[in-house]
Amino acid sequence: MITTYTAFTEEIDDIDVAIEDIQSQIDSSKLKANSLGILTCHADFIETGVARALAEAFDFDIIGSVSTLQSSKSQASMFGLSLMVLTSDDTYFETGLSESLLTDPNEVVHNLYTEVSSRRDSKPALILTYAGFLVQNSGDEYIRVLSEDSGNTPIFGTLSVDESLDFSKSFVLYNGQEYRDKMAIALIYGDINPKFYVASVSDDKIVGEPVTITKSQGHILMEVNDEPILDYFKRLGLGEATGTQYAMTGLPFLLDYGDGSPKVSKVFIALDPDNNAICAGIMPEGAKLYMGVFDPDDVIKTTSEALDTAKDDSNSSAILAYACISRSMTLGATPTKEMEFFYTTNEANGNIPYLMASSGGEIGPTVIAGDKAINRFHNNAFVMCKF
Repeated sequence: MITTYTAFTEEIDDIDVAIEDIQSQIDSSKLKANSLGILTCHADFIETGVARALAEAFDFDIIGSVSTLQSSKSQASMFGLSLMVLTSDDTYFETGLSESLLTDPNEVVHNLYTEVSSRRDSKPALILTYAGFLVQNSGDEYIRVLSEDSGNTPIFGTLSVDESLDFSKSFVLYNGQEYRDKMAIALIYGDINPKFYVASVSDDKIVGEPVTITKSQGHILMEVNDEPILDYFKRLGLGEATGTQYAMTGLPFLLDYGDGSPKVSKVFIALDPDNNAICAGIMPEGAKLYMGVFDPDDVIKTTSEALDTAKDDSNSSAILAYACISRSMTLGATPTKEMEFFYTTNEANGNIPYLMASSGGEIGPTVIAGDKAINRFHNNAFVMCKF
């Protein structure tokens, strides 16, 4: 059984005040034999030293990510820090940090999982994973390797995200240190039954007819229906938008893999020098591609539908949730609206301890069968794990 505690602060500058604030919300005397901390914070908490001091104040591993929005304790902020502590006598946590993902990321992720999982003989019930947003890499590859190595254990997590155009402060956090190009994971062992919920774009927001990806290379999309991707964009009146990085975040792609699993949302980043589309995720040849339209009402609607599906699961002791930064951008002048809707609904549904943060790429299963999962890397999505 897992018991969960959460803490929240907006004290960025004064380390002592910030740590006292967090410690006052988490009574260390009540922690059990095994504990894990999950952290999300604005990048300023790293620059001022608060994140590092927080790790030093507790004697358990703390992993997590930088984010542009954070929420816990029925609060949401653009300049906050949220800490979730999972503690248990019969659930076990093993954590690890990878080498740099800039060279042979597949091998790096494989080596990380192999080392951490070798500490126990059993299969983990859940993998939590955090990595920085690296344009040259694909989160899909990270998830593919972790899925294959773990025997399709459910995987949940996020890519970190900050406000800079080049994501220079998009850090992964591990025991008080920040890393731009590494992955942190936590393997959770024990009798837990995680459940997952995903929301992206409503079906009625899909426009036009689907096309088939006929040429691609990893996350580089070259042709659809044997037509150069730039020509396709121009036919849709999007030629000018392709000239600006991330200009089409409100027009997500929805991929149908053709295997019976739900569609997965992906996003266009920019054109490469050959006028191919760089996407935030692998675009497999043969998959059907749909174009969607994102608007503020649909952000709240899709999150509401996911929470409504999850509300009858009353035995959970914790909720982790991540929402793509594009969702808060779509909300315009009220970027915290989705998080506020989330915690208000959570209060009405039992007030389960939670942590929610913005994301540069969301990780979560779309299908669970027994102890095996179809794990996916999402964009423009809201993902939630209850356990």
